[in-house]
Amino acid sequence: MQRNNVVPAWAGALAGVVAGAVALGVAQLVAGLLNPAAFPVVAVGNVVVDNTPAWLKEFAITTFGSNDKTVLIAGVLVVLALVAAAIGVLALRRLRYGLVGLGAFGVVGIAAVVTRPGAGVLDVVPTLVGVGAGAWALTWLLARAVRESYGAAEAASYDPSASDASSDASAWDPAASPAPAIAAASGGLLSGEGPTSKAPEAPSEAERPAVMRAGAELHAFDRRRLLGGVAGGVVAAGAATLVGRLLAGSQEADSARVAIALPKPTVPAKPLPQGVDFGINGLSPFVTKNQDFYRVDTALIVPRVDPQQWKLRIHGMVDRPIELTYADLLKRPLTEEYVTLTCVSNEVGGEYIGNARWLGARMADLLREAGLQSGADMLLSTSDDGFTAGTPVDVVMDGRDALFAIAMNGQVLPVEHGFPVRQVVPGLYGYVSATKWVVDLKVTRFDQDEAYWTPRGWSAKGPIKTESRIDVPKAGASLTAGRTAIAGVAWAQHTGIDAVEVRVDRGEWRQAKLAQVPGLDTWRQWSLEWDATSGRHTIEVRATDAAGHTQTEQQAPPAPDGASGWHSIQVKVA
Repeated sequence: MQRNNVVPAWAGALAGVVAGAVALGVAQLVAGLLNPAAFPVVAVGNVVVDNTPAWLKEFAITTFGSNDKTVLIAGVLVVLALVAAAIGVLALRRLRYGLVGLGAFGVVGIAAVVTRPGAGVLDVVPTLVGVGAGAWALTWLLARAVRESYGAAEAASYDPSASDASSDASAWDPAASPAPAIAAASGGLLSGEGPTSKAPEAPSEAERPAVMRAGAELHAFDRRRLLGGVAGGVVAAGAATLVGRLLAGSQEADSARVAIALPKPTVPAKPLPQGVDFGINGLSPFVTKNQDFYRVDTALIVPRVDPQQWKLRIHGMVDRPIELTYADLLKRPLTEEYVTLTCVSNEVGGEYIGNARWLGARMADLLREAGLQSGADMLLSTSDDGFTAGTPVDVVMDGRDALFAIAMNGQVLPVEHGFPVRQVVPGLYGYVSATKWVVDLKVTRFDQDEAYWTPRGWSAKGPIKTESRIDVPKAGASLTAGRTAIAGVAWAQHTGIDAVEVRVDRGEWRQAKLAQVPGLDTWRQWSLEWDATSGRHTIEVRATDAAGHTQTEQQAPPAPDGASGWHSIQVKVA
């Protein structure tokens, strides 16, 4: 009889993965009860985001778009599964090895959780409870993998090759086989014994032939019991995860949003002029619906901010620090304005741009009340989740409608777009201006403070570049010969678009028709009629802003201060 492990390696790996799933499910459940942001997977993901270099961030956004966070979490889970499988295999040799591995993994999760901005003592509880549940599950599953038979342990430990036919009891070595070793480490669970770790006695001379004859059966790995345990573990992990997510969801700020009645603006937005939207099929509408508005931020879990508890603190280089509640903000004079926001990660022709009607308190008014001190040139805003953005003071104070916004397109801010309060600053990329879930504004200097993305390779100041995009026809479209529309949008926030030109196959530039706009802070639709002829064609577009600057042909990537270049597409005409 050849000596071998009672439980095969693949079964140990499976047990490890399921134990890991139980650990994460229980951690999700406890985090849902206490604080969803304390879920260790999210905490580790946030650490990854915080330490991601600019080029890798751009690759993720370009490759996965708004699904980049989902891909990151999936990647973390894949790594967790591989580590859990390795832990399960290690546990076959000595259960304590697996338990130590789970403990080490827990330490990583706790380190990620406690370094999260605003972390409290209770935030380590989900990870601790999850690791405990995982350790129990691993022990339980490995115990189920061995038939609860004393004879199985005997057969696994008996090695007739260790002596001749007349060998005595010294040939019996309970410690020589992995099965008793695991049993000893787990208090005898794997041998089917009680909580003690008593080693089995050697079989008598009369018993040994029977043990050997029954060895094939008694030494067998109990696949059915293990798979039954695996099924139970999967169900338990799934149920805990689902309940944890439901608990977290029930604590989201959506319920608080429903009860809020928006005040009427003191300064309402101007009525939209006739001809603001061409209504061309496939052309971006002038106003982007809330559910269609792009979302790019560092939050893996959307912060849950109770408006009853929300406060905004304005401090630093001011004469009179201010602290506002949400109720205070609603009572202030409110301004409504159409403003287009653009993400610095937007590639030429990209979709990370949208236009909405915002309602909020003017930032400049609050800063004047606080009393700006001489030399201040930066507003360091901080989100509830710890993200920071550095906004130039002179931009906010030059008369544009920079807002602490509370509403979007006539609705209370959606949670994913910053409820209860976010910043909206026309003319600046979002990474230096559009802080969501904002809770703190420090008046400071660029030579004294750095915002989140600056040490990661991005420019400290981010004025939006004049750009244009072709929406119709789509790149690679197949068209029918004859008159067809070429249309899109152009933007130069707080400067305005004066002209858009289109050319086909590097021919002459032709002036496009411009839609009307209510002001300087929104994008502008454009269109051109084209007599399409058979063949393959290249269409290019460029815009000129109200300051006389025509967007450059020079291609540049988003990092470090925004993409540039002419948007170009190819189409086929039959």
